[in-house]
Amino acid sequence: MFRILESQAPAKQNATDTINTLSSRLQSATLLEDRRAAILGLRSFAKLYPASVASGALRSLISSLNKDSEDVDTAKVVLETLLILFNPNVSSPEASDDIALWLADEFTQRQENITVLLDLLDKQDFYSRLYSLQLISAISTARPERTQECVFTAPLGVSRLVAILDDRREAIRNALVNESLGLEGLVLLMALTPSYPDLQKLVAFENAFDRIFSIIDAEGSLTQGGILVQDCLSLLANLLCLNVSNQSYFRETGWVVKLAKMLKEVLLEQDSSDGVAEWAKIQRDKNVWGLLSVIRLFLVKGSVGAQASQISFWQAGLVDHVLGVAFHTSIASAIRAEALTTCSDLIRGNNGLQEEFAQLSVCLTTDISSFPKTNGHIQTHALPKTNVIQALLDLALSVPAPHSFDLRLSACECIKSYLYNHGLIRLHFLRRAREGYLSGQNEMDNILTILIKNGGSIRVADPYHQWIAAVILFHILYEDYETKTLARSIAEGDAAMGEEVVTCIQALSGKLMASALKGDDKRVAIGYLMVLIGWLFEDPDAVNDFLGEGINVQGLIQLVLRTSEPSILVGGLSAFLLGIVYEFSTKDSPIPRMTLHQILTDGLGRELFVDKMTKLREHQVVRDFEVLPQGTASDQASSLPEVYFDKTFLDFLKDSFSRVIRAIDRDPSMEVAVIANGVQKGVSRELVDMLKAQLEDRNQALQMVESDRLTLERKLNQEQADLCKAKEFATIELGRIKGIHEALQRNHEEHLTKLKGEHRRALTSLHIEAQKFKEESSIVAERTRTRDEAEIDDLKIAIINLESKIEKSNKDHAQGLQTAREEHSSAVDALESRLKRAEEKVEDEKARAHSALNALDEKERARLLVQVELEDLFMVLGDLEEKRSRDKQLLKSLGELISDVEDGDEADVGVDAGAAVGSDDSS
Repeated sequence: MFRILESQAPAKQNATDTINTLSSRLQSATLLEDRRAAILGLRSFAKLYPASVASGALRSLISSLNKDSEDVDTAKVVLETLLILFNPNVSSPEASDDIALWLADEFTQRQENITVLLDLLDKQDFYSRLYSLQLISAISTARPERTQECVFTAPLGVSRLVAILDDRREAIRNALVNESLGLEGLVLLMALTPSYPDLQKLVAFENAFDRIFSIIDAEGSLTQGGILVQDCLSLLANLLCLNVSNQSYFRETGWVVKLAKMLKEVLLEQDSSDGVAEWAKIQRDKNVWGLLSVIRLFLVKGSVGAQASQISFWQAGLVDHVLGVAFHTSIASAIRAEALTTCSDLIRGNNGLQEEFAQLSVCLTTDISSFPKTNGHIQTHALPKTNVIQALLDLALSVPAPHSFDLRLSACECIKSYLYNHGLIRLHFLRRAREGYLSGQNEMDNILTILIKNGGSIRVADPYHQWIAAVILFHILYEDYETKTLARSIAEGDAAMGEEVVTCIQALSGKLMASALKGDDKRVAIGYLMVLIGWLFEDPDAVNDFLGEGINVQGLIQLVLRTSEPSILVGGLSAFLLGIVYEFSTKDSPIPRMTLHQILTDGLGRELFVDKMTKLREHQVVRDFEVLPQGTASDQASSLPEVYFDKTFLDFLKDSFSRVIRAIDRDPSMEVAVIANGVQKGVSRELVDMLKAQLEDRNQALQMVESDRLTLERKLNQEQADLCKAKEFATIELGRIKGIHEALQRNHEEHLTKLKGEHRRALTSLHIEAQKFKEESSIVAERTRTRDEAEIDDLKIAIINLESKIEKSNKDHAQGLQTAREEHSSAVDALESRLKRAEEKVEDEKARAHSALNALDEKERARLLVQVELEDLFMVLGDLEEKRSRDKQLLKSLGELISDVEDGDEADVGVDAGAAVGSDDSS
């Protein structure tokens, strides 16, 4: 029985077949319930068989999401299935990272797939919004750039994402803003905004700043807020980082005041009677650090809106609150250091703020329990105040503990920003230090006292005490001629009392040699070397001061010759300093330039000099300064931080390295020209001597030229006198010549008038004669024309008669007539051509007669022309006579008999000619 049932049971299906069946059902189903059932079946396989489900049903699932998004239950199941495909079971045989990339590609390659997920954010259903956010986060993790583009181009896509911040359901909001215990996915807006400026602008203009600060306030601000506040600040940093438009919008909408208020609340809650719980301080410090990082985003050095941001922050009172955090001992040292760094950025490069910064005061106390309180808060006006610059110096120079190094370095950074690019502040600072040093008081925060007198006691365990003082002095002197000049005036000893005068440069050089001999930490020697290098560079007067103590050069050579490992930095810097000393020394230096070059080449050698400087440049601390962590104290209390150089000094060293390393190869006779405070210093002595010799030669030549000029001037005066006499004589002669010219002109005019009269009379007579000749010519031409016209008429009549005769003879003798016609036609053509020539000649006679009328001005010539014309007329008449004779001969040749009596009768001639032609044809 069981075998029968077993044989009738359907065949077992494996997972792949089932998935294919469900995929086909999902694709072909028309009822919503059928599609939902197929999706539920696929969801059960998605965890273990993600690749099979994705390959067979992914497009069908996305299509179902588009069609069935209005059905909450179906949309939820589809979203759950897609999320499972993005996060399959790690133990699944089909699990692979490529599946997530494939799924993300399928979504991002078509804009409508992302748009449908964004449309689900408009629904109020909890799971639709939550799962949509998680799915977009998963897609963004796999394909961030393409997801950013799809969200940016989707209609109202950014608006819908930002609107989620207003959702009161914390799970929904957290899905957008932070990772909730690893179940809510990545921070969606944080993932979309870091590297897409256009998307950052859209998010910001969707009132994102207001919503972010609302969440921060709702979560308890910086002190009480948790990880959500920290992530809100991270999102705020993403929107503001390197985005000038968003930064400007943030300032203009007044959110800077909100930042100041948040920092103020931190200080108030810290100073309250209850204080801040220890468990909350860790997160509070992270939140404060995040806020300070946001502030620093506005203050990037060289950015377009940095100055505007500095002024805006100052006007909002933010600097006071940042200083309050920096000098509040109850706050962690790392946060205080970050606050001081932020404060340095707030004033750097803004001269007005640097001056106002020095007027501020801060509280310096560690025990605040004894101070009066009002409503649980300390009365801040009752706390002792200290000038901020003095407080920064105390913090940087008077704290020997190595674990506070970050705080000390940040205080030093703040002082550097106070001095940055402001000559008057540098002079004021140095004058105060000079007065305190010369007064003999052992001030613990006086940089000159620390560097020259070691503050009364040498702190071997704290080399940064002198190193920080050296860095501050370096920034005071760096590229500032006036402060260098003031510093050179600092000296000990009275020459009038017979005491040896020790200048500041010589004192610093002596301390450098002493620290090297005593084996002090190399940071101390490096600090002194940084000061001397920055001071002596491009300052020949300072170089001469340094060379005034001859042992200094030998001491530096000994430092270069040391071969121990710590001496790589010290030895390289010593070689660099020697190169600067030689580069800017002169012939008049205490050690002449030629002698100094000999000392360097003999005592050190070019190869060793170049080798030491090359090793310095290639040392990890110098080469990798930008990538090595600076300002991080060691975990061990007995260890010192690996900080040896100031950033500005290293930038200067790298910029001038190639110049200094080539200095030893420069000819000692050539001095380097240096422009200090607008005055050029240092030239080649040989060039000066040569120029002086040339100047003397030029002076002698100038004297000779001057004597020649006087001689020429006397000659010129004499020539001018002679010229005046010649001018007077020429004036007299000119008057006489003018009189003669006027007389000649009068005579010429009279003679011209006489000639014009004679000419008019000649013209009149010529006109009369021409008129007479014209009349005679007209008569002759008229006679000739009449005779020619008569002859032409006779010829025409003869031609007509001949044509009639020829026409009559054609009736009897066609062939003969044709021949006679041709001959007659040729004869007629010849006669017509002659007649035409005769007419042309008549016209020529008329033209000649007309031309004769125009020749009235030349009587003789006109007469000759008329004579010629008459002769031509006679010739024409002769031609006509010849033509008539030829015509007679022609008629005779045709058989016409013409008698001499009928010679003048043209009609008879024509009849006889016709009869002759007829008789000839008949024969």
